[in-house]
Amino acid sequence: MAKKKLFTADYEVHASIKMLYPYIQSASGLAEWFADDVKINNEDKVYTFMWDNEEHKAIQSGHRVNHFARFEFLPENDHDKKDPSYFELRLEFNELTQSVFLKVEDYSDFDDLKELNDLWDGLVENLRKTVGG
Repeated sequence: MAKKKLFTADYEVHASIKMLYPYIQSASGLAEWFADDVKINNEDKVYTFMWDNEEHKAIQSGHRVNHFARFEFLPENDHDKKDPSYFELRLEFNELTQSVFLKVEDYSDFDDLKELNDLWDGLVENLRKTVGG
């Protein structure tokens, strides 16, 4: 079983935190840049992320309005139950530069960090295009 690793990256996005927050927290916002599609089951609050016709289910395990959203993937095996994969998208404002940053944390068993970095670079570029920032 591959050991999970924490990937972190910071991206400057030229948009306000209030404008960006729905894109990191809501199913419809995430579907615009993060996944091929995102749906939420309103009964159990399970998000279904679609990538390349594969479903990945997650719960929003934490969020604070205009600050961050964290999604924890539902376990696919016993190892995941003990050590679940997650991603967190955090919005930070730098007072000095008046810049907004999207801080990404991706905890998964992805083994190629260069490929993962390229993936996030592309996703955030999609976000920038979507918000015009």
